[in-house]
Amino acid sequence: MSDVRSNHHRTASTSTGHGSDPTGRRRSTWRAVAIPSEHGGWGLTAEPILLGLIIGFSWPGVAVGTAALLAFLVRTPLKLYLVDRRRGRTLERTRLAARVAGIELGLIVALTLAAISSSGSAWLIPIAAATPFVATELWFDVRSRGRRLVPEVSGSIGIASVAAAIVVAGGGSVAVAVGAWLILGARATTSIPFVRTQIMRLRHGTAPLVLTDVLQAVGVVVAGVAVAVEPTMIVGAAAVAAVAIVQFCWLRREFVPPAKVLGTVQMVLGLIVVAATAIGVGAL
Repeated sequence: MSDVRSNHHRTASTSTGHGSDPTGRRRSTWRAVAIPSEHGGWGLTAEPILLGLIIGFSWPGVAVGTAALLAFLVRTPLKLYLVDRRRGRTLERTRLAARVAGIELGLIVALTLAAISSSGSAWLIPIAAATPFVATELWFDVRSRGRRLVPEVSGSIGIASVAAAIVVAGGGSVAVAVGAWLILGARATTSIPFVRTQIMRLRHGTAPLVLTDVLQAVGVVVAGVAVAVEPTMIVGAAAVAAVAIVQFCWLRREFVPPAKVLGTVQMVLGLIVVAATAIGVGAL
């Protein structure tokens, strides 16, 4: 899901040299610093925002969702800055990353304060509960290991907590909030290893399936826990189980579609899980 990240790093590193097109060089540096290269991350960030706002729309929820989107964006410049500082170097991209991260972090703080002032601070509880997952991803990122399975799954589970935060910020049920988080966490647990395995098959012709199969099952179990917490999550859990079965069977097909097709299919499957969950809750 982040197979183009190395290209962005190469672009950023070459932009510190002297070339004949300084305008183009600055534009490349800007993209490397400000635009996340993880294409799948956009969908995994949008899903909890969308689900939370469908279940219980509120303006504090909009503020929380916008802050979550900015948190996804700030991860790229913050990671680049921390990596460069850890290696004891200050490049053009280091300074730019610091400025971009500073602006985005400032906006996140402002939106957080706005949400607290209008709806209280209870919505911060799921965010706090997700901190270990986000911290795990950041720990790997700073060491340039963010493309591994553990940080990718951890970060996705962490961002899924935004659905719970938005529901709580809008005055919704705690059980519904927790159930929504679990459903999206289950969806991430099944989809990320599936896509990673398919990309490995594209590159090498084969890939081990055992761990991916196990995580499909884990995702279904987590979805079942969501139903135990909040029975209205049954439709969303059924969607997660259906996706897991489809992916289990898909991995046994000889043909592997291109990465862009995989990404498009995952976006559609994510929207199906969101819609099914919202229907079960009665929000659609």
